[in-house]
Amino acid sequence: MPEYKAVVKVMIKKSILDPQGRAVETTLKRLGHKNLENLRVGKHIELFMSGEQAEVEKQLAEIATTVLSNPIMEDVSYTLEALEPA
Repeated sequence: MPEYKAVVKVMIKKSILDPQGRAVETTLKRLGHKNLENLRVGKHIELFMSGEQAEVEKQLAEIATTVLSNPIMEDVSYTLEALEPA
């Protein structure tokens, strides 16, 4: 069965305050990194899946949009890469 590596990226929507991003940006500026603006913190999630590509794509879309993210507050994107057989 074909195997895939999926990468899901989740970010708080730009219209919503990101307190964690603000805290990191403030700390970095205090450390002398003055050229930073609008730092945002998100999630990078990797999954390894197997199956037929169409079914894996459908499953990934469902997982990314219903379990790994909150569509009301977060934007989500994902990619699927076929892995070479070992």
